[in-house]
Amino acid sequence: MYYKQYGNTSMKVSAVGMGTMRYDEEDIRANRLEKCAEVVLYAHEKGINYFDTAPLYCDDKSEIVTGMALSQLPRDSYYVASKVNLSTLNNDTSRDAFRRRLEESLTRLKVDYLDFYHLWCVLNLDMFEAQCDALYGFFEEAKSEGLIRNIVFSSHMQGDDLSTAVATDRFKGMLIGYNALNYRFRQSGIEAAHARGMGVVVMNPLGGGLIPRNPQMFQYLTEGTDLTVAQAALRFVASHQEITVALAGCTKKEHVDDACRAVENLQEKPARQIVAEYENRGVALNDLCTGCGYCKKCPKGIDIPKYMDSYNEKILGNSAKARLENHWRVPVAAAGDCIGCKTCERLCTQHLPIVERLREIAAMAE
Repeated sequence: MYYKQYGNTSMKVSAVGMGTMRYDEEDIRANRLEKCAEVVLYAHEKGINYFDTAPLYCDDKSEIVTGMALSQLPRDSYYVASKVNLSTLNNDTSRDAFRRRLEESLTRLKVDYLDFYHLWCVLNLDMFEAQCDALYGFFEEAKSEGLIRNIVFSSHMQGDDLSTAVATDRFKGMLIGYNALNYRFRQSGIEAAHARGMGVVVMNPLGGGLIPRNPQMFQYLTEGTDLTVAQAALRFVASHQEITVALAGCTKKEHVDDACRAVENLQEKPARQIVAEYENRGVALNDLCTGCGYCKKCPKGIDIPKYMDSYNEKILGNSAKARLENHWRVPVAAAGDCIGCKTCERLCTQHLPIVERLREIAAMAE
């Protein structure tokens, strides 16, 4: 395993970490949690020592599964990160609400402290400031008591806004979405964080699965290597000098093997050099849904992530209708149930025009 230093700390973390929001859905539903935990233990055996989890992931069982596995390992052999924001606190801004959530995460993970605790899912600067004003003092108090080692934040902001957040000097690191599709829009943010000695952890390095699903379009990532498209996309992210950890969402042990293969003999380069090498070699679209699933709160029960995933295919020149019918097996016409309330758009981390896209999809049924 290839290891990097986390910002200006003394921590050495694996260049790929395990994201724990993709445990096998059938095993989660059937409560076969020990089987899911085996993937964590396998990842650790392969040298991965950074594990990212959160409340609500995997039907709210991710922290439980992750703790089940990590509790079998020496505490100094891994780093674990979890998350909190006003939404997980039901907008209760009290100290008691914050502490109850933190203590629940500690209990589920079976640890005395979290190595990293994220101010979670900050979508814009206004939200960043509001949540900092409401919660940051509680983070500091918990850190002074040894319950948190590092205060960090998770964001879907673009590069310039990320730079502004970084400049507050409140955080040891950040978690952002970054991949071969959106790197142009986030580059300045990771450079700013690196310059200030922050760690940078990346989620969605495979674009929510979109990159490996379109191997011909992203074949250019594999040039000069013997890697698969998925492995090469992960390596693309991990090779950035400014990026500390690339999170791989692992459902099975083969995904762990892919992640480890991606960083064998890794060579780090500055982001600007990587961008120069890849400029004009492939697509870079920021209007593709990354599949984060935060929009899944439709009052009409529309499974919006599946419809937006299918709209990605339309953007890439494929058939959205075929994706919906053949892969997801959901009715195209159901997109027409949208009432235009825009609840989904307010939750969308990328500010996509979801209502407009649903109307386009519904028209395909005619």
